[in-house]
Amino acid sequence: MTDSPAPRPRDTAQRRAIRAAFAGTPRPLSPLEVLEGAQANLPGLGVATVYRTLKMLTEERWLVTVEIPGEPARYEIAGKPHHHHFHCRACGQVFEVEGCPRNIQTLTPTGFELEDHEIVLYGRCAACAA
Repeated sequence: MTDSPAPRPRDTAQRRAIRAAFAGTPRPLSPLEVLEGAQANLPGLGVATVYRTLKMLTEERWLVTVEIPGEPARYEIAGKPHHHHFHCRACGQVFEVEGCPRNIQTLTPTGFELEDHEIVLYGRCAACAA
């Protein structure tokens, strides 16, 4: 007997609306931001469906989780080049910051081995600073 591949999740209107919410923005989204964006295409969409779909899309590696200390998880499309994030303390949105500081290894204490890093900048976004 051969193992058959796991069935692919159905491509539903809800999943298409949630994917479209991500395609329409270049920044990580909270579940409530996903709900708001997806409801533009599918007004009856519920928050429980958003959470289930975010879990499924993360398990499928279509999305990755963005962790900001002290904040609920946000999600962004997987496969992007290495980058960091900016968290606006006024509106709560999280934005992508391209690139990485040079010589990050120099911050590692002597004798330590750096394996990975995350940098989060905090302040006010352009809209909130204006």
